[in-house]
Amino acid sequence: MNLQQAIIELYRRASTSIPEDVENSLEISLKKEKDGSLANYSLSNMIKNIELSRDKSLPMCQDTGTPIFYIKVPIGISNKSLAQTVINATRTATKEIPLRPNAVDVLSEKNTGDNIGFNDDKRDIHQPLIYFEQWDNDCIRIDLMLKGGGSENIGMTYKLPNKELKADRDIEGIKKCILDAVFKAQGKGCPPYIIGAAIGGSKDQLAIESKKQLLRRIDDINEDKTLAKLEHELRNKINASGIGPLGLGGKTTALAVKIKSMHRHPASFFIDISFMCWACRRYSLIYNKGEAIFS
Repeated sequence: MNLQQAIIELYRRASTSIPEDVENSLEISLKKEKDGSLANYSLSNMIKNIELSRDKSLPMCQDTGTPIFYIKVPIGISNKSLAQTVINATRTATKEIPLRPNAVDVLSEKNTGDNIGFNDDKRDIHQPLIYFEQWDNDCIRIDLMLKGGGSENIGMTYKLPNKELKADRDIEGIKKCILDAVFKAQGKGCPPYIIGAAIGGSKDQLAIESKKQLLRRIDDINEDKTLAKLEHELRNKINASGIGPLGLGGKTTALAVKIKSMHRHPASFFIDISFMCWACRRYSLIYNKGEAIFS
């Protein structure tokens, strides 16, 4: 299997299935909801949707999202060449899987039809999003996230201190911002959510890092003990809100909260919050000399 074929297969797996840890979390959440409730009915149908999508190899949602690639490459691999391979695979996957074309020019409102966004001379690619990182291993690792528009629309960025929330530059202020983002979402974006947050850093770092938190497993534990405690506490508080699956009420509003902290400028204190819908479409590929391992 060549790399382009492997990326097409990565697209197929990401769009037609969800990771085992997310599916298990939904099944555990189902058992917590009362029989006959809207929450129980909603979660039951989510799980049926997953099973049907996997069995029929069809996208589990009409919105197949914005493709976001996080790629780790060995020394000596051309990022430009690899990006072109991703673009070629995206065009083929859009047609064959199929994926919904989601690349719309802001000024002309024209949809490119193949999930590729570019400027007029086609040298500057805007979509899919591709982030490269060099590492010391001999293989290529690709993490693909298909990010739906509904969950993307409810993301929020805050600046502390925040007078409206009475939030200061401390842990309590961070909690208030994340809880406020969930409250303002009002059940939009198809909960139960996975929530990623980044604190500190600069504004451009935050949006990338909060979204990268959505790649973490549901059951992982943050290496930072303070953040691990904060993630656990916030998940419990969010689930106590009663917003529930699809915003219809219930005990399960968030499957997980994942947080990363970064050093900041003394004058700035930013928080960015990203949401992933229940259909958490992320998949990974390790590629080495024609061998492709998916997870």
